[in-house]
Amino acid sequence: MQERAEGDPVTIPDLLARNVARHGSKPAYREKEFGIWQSWTWAEAAEQIDALAMGLLSLGADVGDHIAVSGRNRPALYWAMVAAQRIGCIPVPLYAEAATEEIAYALDHCGARFAVVGDQEQVDKIADVRDGLTQLEHVIYLDGRGLRKYDHAAMSSYADVQKAGRASGLLDQVNARSAARSYDDTCVMLYTSGTTGRPKGVVLSNRNVIETSKNSAEFDHLRPDDEVLAYLPMAWVGDFIFSVGQAMWTGFCVNCPESADTMQLDLREIGPTYFFAPPRVFEQQLTNVMIRMEDAGRFKKWLFHHYMAVGRRVGPLLLDGKPVGALDRLNYMLAKLLVIGPLKNTLGLSCVRVGYTAGEAIGPEIFDFYRALGINLKQLYGQTEATVFITQQPDGEVRSDTVGVPSPGVELKIAENGEVFYRSPGVFVEYYKNPESTASTKDAEGWVATGDAGFIEDGTGHLRIIDRAKDVGKMADGRLFAPKYVENKLKFYPNILEAVVFGANRDYCTAFINIDLMAVGNWAERNNIAYSSYQELSQHSRVRDMILGHMSEVNRSVAADPMLAGCQVHRFLVLHKELDADDGEMTRTRKVRRRIVEEKFHDLITALYAGVPEIYTETEVTYEDGRKGKIKATLVICDAEVAAEQHKVAAE
Repeated sequence: MQERAEGDPVTIPDLLARNVARHGSKPAYREKEFGIWQSWTWAEAAEQIDALAMGLLSLGADVGDHIAVSGRNRPALYWAMVAAQRIGCIPVPLYAEAATEEIAYALDHCGARFAVVGDQEQVDKIADVRDGLTQLEHVIYLDGRGLRKYDHAAMSSYADVQKAGRASGLLDQVNARSAARSYDDTCVMLYTSGTTGRPKGVVLSNRNVIETSKNSAEFDHLRPDDEVLAYLPMAWVGDFIFSVGQAMWTGFCVNCPESADTMQLDLREIGPTYFFAPPRVFEQQLTNVMIRMEDAGRFKKWLFHHYMAVGRRVGPLLLDGKPVGALDRLNYMLAKLLVIGPLKNTLGLSCVRVGYTAGEAIGPEIFDFYRALGINLKQLYGQTEATVFITQQPDGEVRSDTVGVPSPGVELKIAENGEVFYRSPGVFVEYYKNPESTASTKDAEGWVATGDAGFIEDGTGHLRIIDRAKDVGKMADGRLFAPKYVENKLKFYPNILEAVVFGANRDYCTAFINIDLMAVGNWAERNNIAYSSYQELSQHSRVRDMILGHMSEVNRSVAADPMLAGCQVHRFLVLHKELDADDGEMTRTRKVRRRIVEEKFHDLITALYAGVPEIYTETEVTYEDGRKGKIKATLVICDAEVAAEQHKVAAE
């Protein structure tokens, strides 16, 4: 383990104190409320955190208690996590959009005594399951609207707890508890997305968080004057590292948008210099751009496509510091003036110095689009169990087909079956109350199984991820089956929101398609196609024809890859409903639960391989208010055009 000098920060509160000393009057947090940005300096944030910490002490919080935190991204909820750490408690951020049963499971599993929540919605979720939560004692709410007539015997407002804390005179006790924390004490507990079963509580130490934050911040030269937008779920490890770990290490400012609906506007107003988004966000932004271009006039369309072609050719070369001819530089300057500059401003990405995407693989076409704009977008590969970072892409070595080289302090190895293993200072301590899973994931030497299949390139040292190890398989004829490769190509099209490809141990591949309601709805409006629901639009014959065209293009692209040419999709159907986390088909981080989808839609998969032209189905769905119902549909099954495999043609 790395030796540390005496006086070095060993906890997040230590980093907070260092930032107060170094950057006390500099903005640390901003939040947009009622259309106006509110701001707190590091010194002001520290006072708010101390007040809440003293208030929690006055409520009886003990060392080692778990304190749940749930709500949309707000400075006060980030402060709640640091306040918990100040008094030796363990913050447990939860997904604000989680269903009641998911909230109940997490609160019961971690044995939370206190919960700090954002608003009435979160209070109601806890109230619905309160009788089964024998250890939960007190709920602290930030926004009291709608809660006036609630029973406040075991509820307090955030402001009242802070007021009681300031009057308590317990700051010495807070400081004593904070000073007693060590580098290997627990910093936070985060629940996994649960793609294969119940979420697991990942215990991360101060060492995990601080070492990883330090190494990753230095890797990308992050600075105190950087700006980030905190809009991703606080329960996700990425947000914790970016908005707490790296923010505390570097001292940059964390900005919280007013709501999900205003996120794009707030993004433009803040103009972050350091930006992270999962592929779905970049896909949605690209979809919005393409929709607008479909509505544009002929000259604007020509201008866009002409100068984006220039951007694709020149932009990545300039980002990587490679030589570019004078004529190409001139054309790129014109592209920036006429197309790229205004587009980046519309997207809110004009000031981005370092951008990252992770969570799942991003389609190479989407990745290349943003690099063409001159945005230094890079890929990283990580997990909750790694405190995010396993690999990163160094400047000048950014490619769409790899996830980079090992992050500082990380070791990689590939098992005989192709599974990727890593070891690093960020490796998690344990799965809470789950020694069996801990032992099966992390061995005695600290090597962690990622569950992903990949290989390390000779010469470059870059890691290439093929797919989830459990999803990679063989076709019936022995050829490689890697569904994510095809799914990402399909999701490049703005009309396709989600794709799920099947084919392991089969003669050929088939697919489910989810259309993007916004993109396809806009197309339907332009083409005078009337519809009353997602189901009706998804099953329209012209929509199927449009998806069929996309599928044919993807098959031609897949056919060009000799290793994965067998993954062309032969038959597909457009699903009558969106895959939804509330229905258990996706995680809260929008990853497909492939096994659940296969079980739930077994009849549809059987029909795809039976050669029938259509299939009647009934599907249970969960409505926003928690009620369940069934939707019925007859789905048409389409035969896709399969391309000749290019390597076979060349051989002949």
